[in-house]
Amino acid sequence: MEIKSEISNLTSNFLIKNYDIKVEKIEIQNTKKDFDGDITIVLFPFFKLINKDQVSGIGKLLGEHLIKDSIYLIDFNIVGGFLNLTVSDAYYLDFIDIIKDDLSFGKVENTNDTYIVEFSSPNTNKPLHLGHIRNNLLGYSISKILEANGKKVQKVQIINDRGIHICKSMVAWKQFAEGATPESENTKGDKFVGDYYIMFDKVHKDQMRQLIESGMDKDVASENTEIMKAAKKELMNWEKNNKETRQIWKMMNDWVYDGFDKTYSLLGVSFDKNYYESETYLLGKNIMEEGLKKGVLYEREDSSVWINLDNEGLDEKLLLRSDGTSVYMTQDLGTAVQRIADNSNVKGMIYTVGNEQDYHFKVLFKILNKLGYDWADNLFHLSYGMVDLPSGKMKSREGTVVDADDLIYDLIDSVKHTSESLDKYKSNNETLDFDEYKKIALGALKYYILKVDPKKNILFNPEESIDLSGNTGPFIQYAYVRIQSILKKVNKDIQIDKSYKLNDKEKEVIKTIYEYPSVIIASYNELSPALIANYLYDLVRNYNSLYQNHHILNSETKESTSVRLVISQKTSHVIESACDLLGIDLPNRM
Repeated sequence: MEIKSEISNLTSNFLIKNYDIKVEKIEIQNTKKDFDGDITIVLFPFFKLINKDQVSGIGKLLGEHLIKDSIYLIDFNIVGGFLNLTVSDAYYLDFIDIIKDDLSFGKVENTNDTYIVEFSSPNTNKPLHLGHIRNNLLGYSISKILEANGKKVQKVQIINDRGIHICKSMVAWKQFAEGATPESENTKGDKFVGDYYIMFDKVHKDQMRQLIESGMDKDVASENTEIMKAAKKELMNWEKNNKETRQIWKMMNDWVYDGFDKTYSLLGVSFDKNYYESETYLLGKNIMEEGLKKGVLYEREDSSVWINLDNEGLDEKLLLRSDGTSVYMTQDLGTAVQRIADNSNVKGMIYTVGNEQDYHFKVLFKILNKLGYDWADNLFHLSYGMVDLPSGKMKSREGTVVDADDLIYDLIDSVKHTSESLDKYKSNNETLDFDEYKKIALGALKYYILKVDPKKNILFNPEESIDLSGNTGPFIQYAYVRIQSILKKVNKDIQIDKSYKLNDKEKEVIKTIYEYPSVIIASYNELSPALIANYLYDLVRNYNSLYQNHHILNSETKESTSVRLVISQKTSHVIESACDLLGIDLPNRM
């Protein structure tokens, strides 16, 4: 039996038998490093349930009971309201021996429950940027974590391919491109289109300034520049299904999709299904009629449709304009219903969207709930903070956004330059190939972003991210490469002596490995890859401490060498597994 479960059961039986009290959940935690022991029972909840004169003796009595009834507990001590228990070396040796060849260790058996995970969801008027990188990495990692917890996952994105922002790029291209294409300019498609979005903004501001100088109000001028009028006309033409407008729209979107695909491939993420706003923006209208019939929604005199959520601590929300056109909320309602219809056994849906949309998703989920969709209780907003560079905040329209591709390739160059400046490479005249440099660079990027709690903002520092000695991806990768070089020198079928006496460093690594399954579950419950990333850092740091203080190969005895090799083997397995959950590839050399 798993030791914490055994301790919990024995403690529950002890409390019933000796104090006639039943505690639903025994609070058990790992013993803090400043104290002796491995596992700690928190005694404070028991103090409230027993007589005051019994409080001082309960810890000692419980400790003696556990030592007597468990073959794996060998000692205890009491510090205040904490009972610290020492687990025998035999338990940890049995554990590491049983799991040493189990590559699925930590993962849960598959179920039929399906989760839909939405992430990326870009606009087709610009390339993916640093903010999209965090979104993609979070969504993809959460998908992997769900799978590790036995869930089936449908990875989707909603591509925002229509609207005034798309028409701005189209108008700028029509007015200034003179027929240029990504191929003729040797430019990546999404970057090419994004340049025209920036150009639109520049021309619009110049024309707006002229109108303001002529005496026009700023807000009025913003809506009445010649180029803005052209964009609005282009949008009307799109709505009317104008043939020429639609042809240009499709051509430019195709350029962008080609660029997106290259970035997704570079980043190592993929999707099972794409939804397009041009195909989903009308979906919610039928839901409006349904909501009006049920009395959940109401119509104003101008025929606009609303919902009143004042009693829910929210506000009144427009769902259909007076002219019958939909708003984003209407589209999201329709898309949610469509996605559930497209998949069977859907247990939940997770939206990976920045925290500026927190209110939007509270309203979305509440409306679906009020409309009677029982699955609405299983919708989640994976809200995350913004990500910036030390140089400051980024703005798409002003062209100050850092393109995802540029950032990644700059990071690859930095890794290459840093690696080849090391004495090791100079003396051996040894270099890595592009694929290895890419793995290290992307490992640095992914780890740096995913180690931070999603709710927090990030200041991404490229130089810090590739540090070999800090809490970084390359630090993790280098430990893995080093372990692999050790394991290549030995027979993989290693037998260990169960009577071996573990030293503190060996025991600490095994205890950390032992925690891996609970970390996978916690990362699912909290929708946080940061728990995996920071666990991984603790594991590697503890292993490095063993490596630096004790020989792995040719150690003091044959028994110690065998134990340390098994620890090394299992550490490498867990690194592989955890990195896979983070979407990080491991290099063969560093």
